[in-house]
Amino acid sequence: MNDDIRADPDSLLEAIQRQERTGKLGQLKIFLGMAAGVGKTYAMLEAARKQQAAGVDVVIGYVETHGRKETDALLQGLPVIPRQQKEHRGLTLSEMDVEAVLARKPKLALVDELAHTNAPGSRHPKRFQDILELLDAGIDVYTTLNVQHVESRAHTVAEITGSIVHETVPDRVLDLAEIELIDISPDDLMRRLDEGKVYLPDRAEVAMVNFFREGNLTALREMALRLAAERVGQDVRDYLQVMQIQEPWKTGHRLLVAVSASPLSAQMVRWTRRLADSLDGHWLAVHVESAKALSEADQARLTKNLALARELGGEVITTADEDLVRGVLRIARQHNVTQIVVGKPAGGGLGQFLRGGRFLHRLVEESGDIDINIVRAGKSDTPQPKPILHFPRPTGAKQYLLSLGVVAGVTLLNVFLNPYIRYRAIGLDYLLTIVVLALFVERGPVLASATLSALLWNFFFLPPPYTFRINSFEDAMMFVTFFVVAIVMGELIARFRTQEKAERRREERTTALYLLTRELADALTLDQVVKVVVKHIGKMFNAEVAVVLKGPNGRLPRQPMSGSTLAMTEKEHSVATWVFDHNRAAGQFTDNLPLSEALYLPLATPAGNLGVIGVKLSQKNAPNLEQNNLLEAFVRQAGLVIDRQRLHEAAQQSHLAAESERLSKSLLDSISHEMRTPIAAIASAASALSERGTVASASRTEAMLDEIKEAVARLNRLVGNILDITRVESGQMKPKLDWCDVGDLVHVTVKHLRKELAEHPVSIVLCPELPLVQMDFVLMEQALTNLLLNVAFHTPPGTAVQVSAKIQNDELAVTVADKGPGIPPEALERVFDKFYRAPGAAAGGTGLGLSIVKGFVEAQNGRVQVSNQPGGGAAFTLWLPLGEVPVILPEKI
Repeated sequence: MNDDIRADPDSLLEAIQRQERTGKLGQLKIFLGMAAGVGKTYAMLEAARKQQAAGVDVVIGYVETHGRKETDALLQGLPVIPRQQKEHRGLTLSEMDVEAVLARKPKLALVDELAHTNAPGSRHPKRFQDILELLDAGIDVYTTLNVQHVESRAHTVAEITGSIVHETVPDRVLDLAEIELIDISPDDLMRRLDEGKVYLPDRAEVAMVNFFREGNLTALREMALRLAAERVGQDVRDYLQVMQIQEPWKTGHRLLVAVSASPLSAQMVRWTRRLADSLDGHWLAVHVESAKALSEADQARLTKNLALARELGGEVITTADEDLVRGVLRIARQHNVTQIVVGKPAGGGLGQFLRGGRFLHRLVEESGDIDINIVRAGKSDTPQPKPILHFPRPTGAKQYLLSLGVVAGVTLLNVFLNPYIRYRAIGLDYLLTIVVLALFVERGPVLASATLSALLWNFFFLPPPYTFRINSFEDAMMFVTFFVVAIVMGELIARFRTQEKAERRREERTTALYLLTRELADALTLDQVVKVVVKHIGKMFNAEVAVVLKGPNGRLPRQPMSGSTLAMTEKEHSVATWVFDHNRAAGQFTDNLPLSEALYLPLATPAGNLGVIGVKLSQKNAPNLEQNNLLEAFVRQAGLVIDRQRLHEAAQQSHLAAESERLSKSLLDSISHEMRTPIAAIASAASALSERGTVASASRTEAMLDEIKEAVARLNRLVGNILDITRVESGQMKPKLDWCDVGDLVHVTVKHLRKELAEHPVSIVLCPELPLVQMDFVLMEQALTNLLLNVAFHTPPGTAVQVSAKIQNDELAVTVADKGPGIPPEALERVFDKFYRAPGAAAGGTGLGLSIVKGFVEAQNGRVQVSNQPGGGAAFTLWLPLGEVPVILPEKI
């Protein structure tokens, strides 16, 4: 087997250690589902009962049935560990008693809800940490998990559903587990929800509006299926690495396309992307670098081809090898590739052989079970570089056989040339042969070829022939020259190849640092930054990693950041504290506290020490200088990015505080102004009515009472607006949708505001035969009221107002238009913002009315729109979707 296409040692070691870690622990099995209600707990209990029937000691550590009768029935006959009661803020919370389970030491423990957060004061903050402790004790565990709680998927779930997932489980826990997918269709889950088998009716109604929508469930189902498939695929790749199986197992489609500086590579990349899409498979774009330097044009074209592969979603891998076939097959076997895509060379005959026929022949011959797709690419307008001869370098015994064969062939040729040329010219032929062989074989075969060539030259061609005697000094020098040339050429070639390996190592380190920098640049939060650092350091050094950042008190907290893979004991934490205080590395492989289990490095930045990174290396020997330099580069880069992220978060907090202060001041100013006017009116009228010795006429008394009523109504509107905007902001508004008559909505609203609109002529234009529309009548009346009051307060007296309603594109459009001055163009996009006042707006008002309109309408899946009319004035339009109008049966007489 060719040494260069063996399993990658680092990948092999990682796979073996993963299996060894799993073998020492209890076995973890996760029943995975797309959402609550798919039957995870039911399936877990069924599996547990089968184990109990087989004689396995099974206990229930914690199972939550949510009152489902079918699930409760499965609990019968299963021993239950009593739960531990925890008091928190006046509430009694029940949690799994980990100590009791450890003392009972069953073979199998059932622990529901893997992502659960334990009550304060529990043994561990998270339930998955309880489960890890059970696994360390050798206890097998069955548990359940929804896909939205997987840490690497939580952000995507939040983008899809709009719900932030606060309880997550690190992916490293899933790496320890066997996953069983519990899958049902979204329609079946919705049916279970309607039947009350998931939540109680009141919770089920809320869930269907928010989370349990068909589109959300379909996306979550796809994520669960993909997660299960990825875990199975990783298990297969680990097994192939451990068993050193070179040929791929075609459990799924994985494509590889070889990319070069050829203008046709772009077409091959696009073709591979299309094939991967049709097969729903992963694909890689691989470039094999050689010692040959590329021209500027070729380098630019290669960069463009690789950028195209990244843009199309391929995983780009660059490796170094003088043998293109060997490099491609090495990467293919390391990544379990099932199909390789290469271009079909143009032309035929000798030209085809020189340009690629030999490459294709060797690729097909040496690829084993990997399928080869040879694709005819279209012609390119860019002139292609002229090919050069390239001969692969054999390895092992093949090098000696090749060398002996070449020397034998040259000897036969010299036998025929002997009558025509002198023996010293024949010696130069042998010497030239040795120089050429040195380009393709190692030092040993070169030295063997030189020895054989010298002996053959001496025996067959050097006078006297057929003896090993040398008569002249010149011939002796020629004889010795064979060995000198062989040694020198062998040493030079060995140096070149050593340099090639060193370049490959430097390439790997540079690529690792580049990938770390790129992912750190994409990280948006401090938790994401920590996860990226842990991932890359752990992968590059095959190590467990912990990141501990200083807390608000300036000291290191007891627990490392979320996403860390290294658990720190009290002793290890004291080492990390020493590193933080002294700003020096300590721990494993150092002179400071060398008995520690891990190496700890300070996260030093120009702004100070931010924390400590702990790295528990799997190797027994101290890292070499190159590894130390790379690790320090990783830590420095991590420190700079963490410092940048903290500064960014501090700037955000400062901005939020300033914005909050500004909004609070605006609210206080608006409310104080709005309250002062009606309160002054009430006080003035009340004072006039209560003055002794004065007798007011009936009409004056009536006027003062009306003034009080108007002031009270204004205060009532102010308080109502504040309460309404609070409901909108908190997200607690739940519209009560019902089928309503649009005409009733418009007429009732205008009637209630007849006093406020007394100085504005109002016209109502309703489209005939308007259908019933599903809406919350109270919210829509308030929204329409705010629009009409906005017109009354911000347009001159006598401005005409028109309220219209019509059906347009399956939507109801209710428009309030006026003939006033309109809205400044620069203010149109901000009129619905809180506390915003258009330039030149009249004094008064809180600036909340239009924000409330927007919130009320959007809560009913509608939208709002504002524009200036061509003839002058503004028009506000409320859009609501039309549903299927219910059929009204005629009344029986």
